[in-house]
Amino acid sequence: MNPLEREIRALIETQGPLPVSRYMALCLAHPEYGYYVTRDPFGAGGDFTTAPEISQMFGELVGVWCAEVWRLMGAPSRVALVEAGPGRGTLMKDALRAAKVLPGFLDAIELHLIETSPLLQERQREALHGAVPSIAWHGEVSTLPDDAPLVAIGNEFVDALPIDQFEKKAGRWHERKIGLGVDGFALGLDTARIPDFERHLPDRLTPAPEGAIFERRALGPVAGILSRIEKNGGAALFVDYGHTESGFGDTLQAVRGHDYAEPLETPGEADLTAQVDFEVLAALANETVHAFGPVTQREFLGQLGIGARADILRQNAKDELRAEITISLERLTGPAPGMGELFKAFAFAHKDLPTLPGFDGAKHSGDS
Repeated sequence: MNPLEREIRALIETQGPLPVSRYMALCLAHPEYGYYVTRDPFGAGGDFTTAPEISQMFGELVGVWCAEVWRLMGAPSRVALVEAGPGRGTLMKDALRAAKVLPGFLDAIELHLIETSPLLQERQREALHGAVPSIAWHGEVSTLPDDAPLVAIGNEFVDALPIDQFEKKAGRWHERKIGLGVDGFALGLDTARIPDFERHLPDRLTPAPEGAIFERRALGPVAGILSRIEKNGGAALFVDYGHTESGFGDTLQAVRGHDYAEPLETPGEADLTAQVDFEVLAALANETVHAFGPVTQREFLGQLGIGARADILRQNAKDELRAEITISLERLTGPAPGMGELFKAFAFAHKDLPTLPGFDGAKHSGDS
């Protein structure tokens, strides 16, 4: 039994079963034993590999996207460039290098990184040394500046925000909670009934079938970013895995050593995520901040020119590296096991901005 498991067990014994969101938050962000606080989980030697670690092309195209959005904003002399969950700093390093193609952009940005892990902050500091004059780190969105236009990005950020789960049993809805079982932690149902739960579901999902599980995510950090866009202008891009429309199902998963693990075992030693519900994300749009997408990662990167970028890299690469570039392109844009279909791009933008790069032909939410 590891220290975090002992602590969670003591919490359950004194307070009763924990909501899934509380368990997930403790596993990922406990100040002493949390997953992201205690390790660098990225790359071949970690637990999973994200798109920026697969190829420089991903970060480069995101950087060009940021610079082009800045241009569409009228090239303001000051803009907050924000990354939520910046990992090792790989994406931002590649993005800043590529964004040099648009004169004036790097001179205008103030770089802000939302990161709670001291270990990863150090990785980011090393990766971005010399790229910009200064970097401001934030433990939460609330401390971001609220007096400047903003361009924000978050790759695999939303999927790690904690979720709660609810299940329909015997015609009634109950919250799923984590308690103590015979051999460890176990999921069960809170005995309290949740009245009128289905009025919060899309009409097409009612009445829900017996045994249906619905997940609800706390989107406060995203809402905090949107409030700044609403006030000062700008845009935000999120790339993540998930489903286009709300539905039923248990999508909580754990990953350790590049393989699936049991979410309720060895807390703090595996990454916990759940699929993003892009329909719920889109519902955050309003008259001032519009939503674009989702589009598949393949469509998004394709519109930004990843094919042409791969061709250029292959032309300039040594023979032994050309095949590697092709493999990386397929991992980023191809169907499963590639990321091209499951991962999707989604953006918010102030109503004064036109259609954003990468979203041509995509529907958008929000009144004009």
